[in-house]
Order: sequence, then C-alpha cells, then structure tokens
Amino acid sequence: MHKKGSIVFLSISFFAFLLLLVVKADLVLISFRSLFTAVALFFSSPKAFREIFTSEILEFWIGAIYLVAVPIVLGFVARRIFRAHTFSKKEPERTELSLSKISFRAFMRQTIALYASAVIFILYSLAFLAPFIAPFGPYDQQDFLVTAYQPPFSRLDALVLKQPKTLIIPIQSGDGTTIKLANSLISDFQKLKTHNEPHTLRFINEYRIEGERVIYRQGIRTKTIALNELAGTGKINTRGIGVQHPDFVITRSFIFGTDQYGRDILSRVIYGSKISLSIGFLVVLISVTLGTVIGVSSGYFGGWVDTVMMRIVDVLIAFPALFLILIIIATFGNSIYLIVITLSFTGWMGVARIVRSQVLSLKEQEFILAAKSLGLSDMRIIFRHLAPNTLTPVIIAATLRIGSIILTEAGLSFLGLGVQPPTPSWGNIINEGRDSLLNYWWISTFPGIAILTTVVCFNLIGDGVRDALDPRMRG
Repeated sequence: MHKKGSIVFLSISFFAFLLLLVVKADLVLISFRSLFTAVALFFSSPKAFREIFTSEILEFWIGAIYLVAVPIVLGFVARRIFRAHTFSKKEPERTELSLSKISFRAFMRQTIALYASAVIFILYSLAFLAPFIAPFGPYDQQDFLVTAYQPPFSRLDALVLKQPKTLIIPIQSGDGTTIKLANSLISDFQKLKTHNEPHTLRFINEYRIEGERVIYRQGIRTKTIALNELAGTGKINTRGIGVQHPDFVITRSFIFGTDQYGRDILSRVIYGSKISLSIGFLVVLISVTLGTVIGVSSGYFGGWVDTVMMRIVDVLIAFPALFLILIIIATFGNSIYLIVITLSFTGWMGVARIVRSQVLSLKEQEFILAAKSLGLSDMRIIFRHLAPNTLTPVIIAATLRIGSIILTEAGLSFLGLGVQPPTPSWGNIINEGRDSLLNYWWISTFPGIAILTTVVCFNLIGDGVRDALDPRMRG
C-alpha cells in the first residue's frame, strides 16, 4: 500500500515538474545559456565576470538545474520502487537485510511522517524554483495607490507600457571574444530579471478609451496616456474569459493579497522560504557536525580533553542562548551569514552531549578493543568505527532541531534582529503586518501558516525517524 502511494506521489511530482519545465521553457533555456556563457566568460576574463555577476542570476541557474535534475531523479526512483515491488511479488526476498534497509522500510510504514516528508519536499521545491514560480519579484512595488492592501484572490487590470520594466544595462562596445560573451550575458541577465516580460505594467482601477488616448484612474487620481505609448495594437483579446480587454490591458491575480507597498504576499512568502529553509538546513548541518566532532573527541580521549570540553559545554548551556545571540548581533551587526554562524555556534552543545554518551558506551565494546589491539590509529577508530555508530541519535536530533532553528530565525526577524527588509523572510513579513493584523490579516497570516506547517512537518519527520531507527519501536 505504501509503495503504491509512493509511486503515485513520485508520478504526480514527475509530471508536475515536466509541466513547469514546458511552461517555463524559455526562461530555463535562457538560464542554461547564460550559465554556459558565464563559465566561458569566467575563464576568459574573471574581472568582467565579477562586474556582471549578481545573486539574482545565480538563483535562476540553481532553479534551472533543480528543475531539470529532479524529474530525472524522480523517474529513476519510481522505476526502482516499481521494479522492486514487482520482483517481491514474483519471488520472496531471501537475503538478510542490512540495518539501513530495515530502518528505511520501518520509516516507509510511518504514514504521517511520509505525508510530512512530501510537504517538506514541496516547500524546498518552491524555495529552489522561486524565480520560476513566483508571479512577481519579491521587491516589486506595484503602484501602491491601486494595489496596496488588496485582499486575497484580488484581480486587477494593468496597462502594458512600451517603457522597459527595468533600466537597460548598457551593452559594451568593442570586438573580441570577451566583449561578445559579456554582452551575451548582459542580454540574458536582462531577460531573466524581467522574467522575459520586458514591458512595464501600470495597475489601474478602471479605464476607458477616448480617441487616441486612454483615460484611467489610480485611486483618486485620473490620468491620461496616449495609445502610442502602450504596447499593443488595441485589438480586443478574444482569448480571455469574462470581460474582454484590448491587448494592451492585462489582468493580474494576487492570490495571497498585497501588503502596504503593493507587494505580492505570495511571491514574498515563496522567496522568504529560501531564506528560512536555507538557514534552518545550514545551521543544523554546521551545529550537528561541530557537536559530533566535539562529542566523539571528548568521549574517546577522556581525561583533561573531556574535562575541558564538557566544562565549555556546561557554561554555554547555562548561558541563555537568546541573550548570547542578541549580544553578538548587537556587537557585529546583523546579516544572514552572521545569523547562520551565531545560531550554529549556540546549538551544538546538546548534540555533543548525546554523542559523548554514545561514545563512552561504545569505546568499551569488543570491536573497539579489537581495533586498538590491531594497532589502528585513533583517527581511523573514530571515523570508521565510532562516528558511524553514533549517527542514529544525531540524525534524530538534527531532524527535530531544524524546526526550532526556523522558529528562532523567524523570531529574530520578527524583532528586527534577523534578516533585514526588504529581503523577505517569514519572520519579517509577519513583523510588517503586525500593526494592521485586524484589518489586513493576510499579511501576517500566510507566512505564519508557512512557519507552522514547516515546523510541524519537521517534528513529525523527526518522530518517524526516531521510531524507525529505534529497534524497540520498530515493531
């Protein structure tokens, strides 16, 4: 039953990625073309590459690679599960299963944990594919006289102007391979930045056409614009559903509504997931690695090494972590990198204690004594025999800790001590809507739901991993 459900989920995900790949094929092709151009430019002229490169184009590269790679992996995994399911029906399995396979099968029987894993996969996919999925940019202020505080599922009309959406990056003059590569990368970057929609949109409440001019209203202001300043011929768009508009008028939907600056909440929540989920993953990776190394070293060597390390752990645990984080941020300023480092170096103590207790019991086992009698080095004993046997509690602790890290980051951002606006994170989006929570509830509600969903799902996955790895609860 679980295998059939897994195959169904993998199949749906596979076709969803393929559909998105087809719909966004132009942006994906531009992304890969710009990636190859950037690699060639980097080897040709690193200085020219650094002058053009930005984090925005990196997001498109990562998203394009993820969009192409995931369907391949999903198809391969679904094929293996289907073949294994078919083979097990024809011939019962006779070989003895390894501990990892036993644990994996036990986890696959945890229905709630599997549903939570599916939700986390969707959230991380949204984070990676934000440039392709988000309907607007996270910083786009859309004519706030019209778009500010729009409730969820609002639909607004917009005039399509001939004016370019963003400032045109000047093309470099001259000949040579480096100049051609630089101009090609600039052109592709311009298309990616505008989502291949180069024209400016001007949102309006209503409009009417009188002769060669369009009279439109934005809030209490009434303005006019010449038809020759609009992109289009003025023909009625017959493909639309409902009210028919000329081809220079389009309709945009704001599914989660807008904030006080007219920014799309859905887009900001999607882009904010990149910050919150990335910080949670990186902090847990660093803190768990650091805690494992210190715990193994302390438990294995003992003596003064164990005494010094454990006293440091005792002091750091006794000191309130939130106060330490606030002191560091107040002293050195707040940035994403500082938040990751601060949360990482204030969250490894629990893992170190867990690993140390495991090592203290393992190092007296016969296989460790045999390794010592064979003359194996301490490093080999630690990394080949001790560390792998402490992974079970480490994996459980890591899975359960991701949710608390995301909550901590959201709390810091809510207090204005984390990720700074206008960069979106779930915490600072909630902070932006706290003063108008009763009248404009959607600004804070949707990022709050995202935090709640993520933390609950990670906790459910942690419970499922614990049950799968614990022989007493495996069943």
